[in-house]
Parts: sequence; C-alpha cells; structure tokens
Amino acid sequence: MLSMRQIKICGLSRPEEIDAAARAGASHIGLVHFAKSPRHLELEAARKLRLEVPVGVKTVVLVVSPDGKTLANIKEMLAPDVIQFHGDEPPEALAVVQKTFEVEVWKALPVRGIASLDDSAEYDGVADRLLFDAPAPEGSDIPGGNGESFGWSVLKDYPHRSPWALAGGLNPDNVSVAIRETGADFLDVSSGVECAPGVKDVDKITAFCKAALSA
Repeated sequence: MLSMRQIKICGLSRPEEIDAAARAGASHIGLVHFAKSPRHLELEAARKLRLEVPVGVKTVVLVVSPDGKTLANIKEMLAPDVIQFHGDEPPEALAVVQKTFEVEVWKALPVRGIASLDDSAEYDGVADRLLFDAPAPEGSDIPGGNGESFGWSVLKDYPHRSPWALAGGLNPDNVSVAIRETGADFLDVSSGVECAPGVKDVDKITAFCKAALSA
C-alpha cells in the first residue's frame, strides 16, 4: 500500500537537490526568497531551479512579510503552486493574496503550547494549510529553518480545523517519532537534511523521505 503521507523539502538551491527530493518521494519542494536566510534565492536563480522541478512535484515559495510587488514578481517569474508565508502576515492579507494571485496559500505559525493552536483559528478558511513550527531562538531574525523543535505532544489528538503540516527540528533520525507523537501526515524539513547552512545533503534527503514514508 502506497503511503499518502506528504513531504516538503525546503530551502533547495541546486538541481541535484531537487532531483534527490523528487526521486525519494517528496511531494513538495521549497524555494526560499528571504534575504536574511542562508537559503535565500534571488528570483532569477529561483526561476531556473523552478524549471528543474518534475511534473507531479509541487513548488512552494517561502516569503516573510513580502510587499505586493514582490508577490507579483514571484507569481510572474516562478508560477508557484504554493506561496508560504512565514512572517507576521494577518489573515486578511493572506485572503487578498489567495484571491488576487489564485494560488494556494500556507501560513507558518510558531507553537508555544495549546494556546498557539487555539489562536491559529483566525487563519481558518484563509490559509489552505497551516505549518506548525518551533519559535525562532531568542535573538534570531530568521523565523524558520533553525533546527529547533517544540513539544510535539500538543498536536496529538488536537481537533485541527484546517489541513496542517509539522515543521521544526525534523531530521531522518527523529521523523518517525514525530509522526507517532503528532499524527502528522505532512512533514516539512529544511536544516535537518543539510550538511551546512543552506546546503542540502542528498543522502539525508533520501533517508528522511524513506523514514517518513515508512513510519
């Protein structure tokens, strides 16, 4: 029986990383457009990588509090399947993007406990998917991809109202445990499959997908 679990490998920067993710069974690949991130891609570089994504694998572009011009350029140059917001974007801003650009919209949210999950209700009906991530470390101005995890147990048996994914601190060694503890059927990984900040390890990508799909 084929696994229905979905996997996003985020922060890719080389064609061989995209190839490895697709071959290993990832359903989504993520391209980061945020200058402060070690995984940042200028739009022209992202456009070239976008052309490497095979049919059947969806492209997600991660942004942090972007302006309208940036979003328009992303839509025109990259034609992404999904735009993932990882900043302080309010629900009404996401609703405008969803309608104006006719693209799937995801919202990443830091989880500090049950209250964070309750508060996520404001994005119901606006975000097509919520990504529950670890809060950024104190002093960091990069909201995700920090290799930090959170207390996964808060997600178990929570009455989720929207489709969601688990992010934050995942790697090939702990993803099976994370799935058991949360019931997640969508996993999002970035730093956990890297050999250096912003540089993916193709063997780790393969190992992560294998562990996630077989859990």
